[in-house]
Amino acid sequence: MRPGGHFRDDPVHCEEFGYGLGDPDGIFVLKYRSASALLLGETRQDFLHQLYWSPDGVLAVLNGSSTEFLGPREGYWAARATAHEVRAGDRQTVYRVCLREIPPALHDRRCGPVALTAEASDLIRRITRRDCDEATALAARRRIMTGLTPLTGDDAPRPAVGGGYALTVARALSHDPADPTPLSEWARRLRVSAKTLQRDFVREFGMPYTRWRTRHRLSAARVLLHAHPVTEVAHRVGYASPSAFIAAYAGRYGRTPGRDRG
Repeated sequence: MRPGGHFRDDPVHCEEFGYGLGDPDGIFVLKYRSASALLLGETRQDFLHQLYWSPDGVLAVLNGSSTEFLGPREGYWAARATAHEVRAGDRQTVYRVCLREIPPALHDRRCGPVALTAEASDLIRRITRRDCDEATALAARRRIMTGLTPLTGDDAPRPAVGGGYALTVARALSHDPADPTPLSEWARRLRVSAKTLQRDFVREFGMPYTRWRTRHRLSAARVLLHAHPVTEVAHRVGYASPSAFIAAYAGRYGRTPGRDRG
């Protein structure tokens, strides 16, 4: 079964996990993965609220001519009967959580990006294991519901408490891969030294800031390539010229972006 999933070349691998179906406090989760890009969305009058989340890549939400990017610590919320389009890259896991009830913090939100607590993320993965029983899953659902909060859209990073500086910057750049802000400016905004911020990137992501930003931009590009020309994608993810983008993409993936457009 592949509700709402469309792939260019390869069939999507989709696992289904349902608990308490038919009851208001039930939960239904679809876990998608494929070798090629994924498009999920609804234009019909569906009956369930939906949350999209990917732990290992970028999600792109398309609204008309604009695109919003979400990182692994964020999801996209769409209340029932709300048209939406969500894209993910190849070899990326995407969870689609379907609910009859609205999480407490999202009652005033028809659709938009939301933050997931670490516990909510872990519990989504937990209930999509074959050894999870219904009682455990329904208890997890209650905690998932309280672990979702709307994002304000404030692009300015807030000073992290007790570390976490790299994660603060990564969240801001998840929304705009083309952001050209250098490491020194992020450090100034966070009131730490550039050396401290660089160390935090290496500790958190295993690589310095510039390399992480390049990988993030290319990951975002893979999501967009199936819907937009190479030149437009290059601009959207922060490259000054298509040639620079093509060289970076080929260096990372071993093939040109044109080949991945399908």
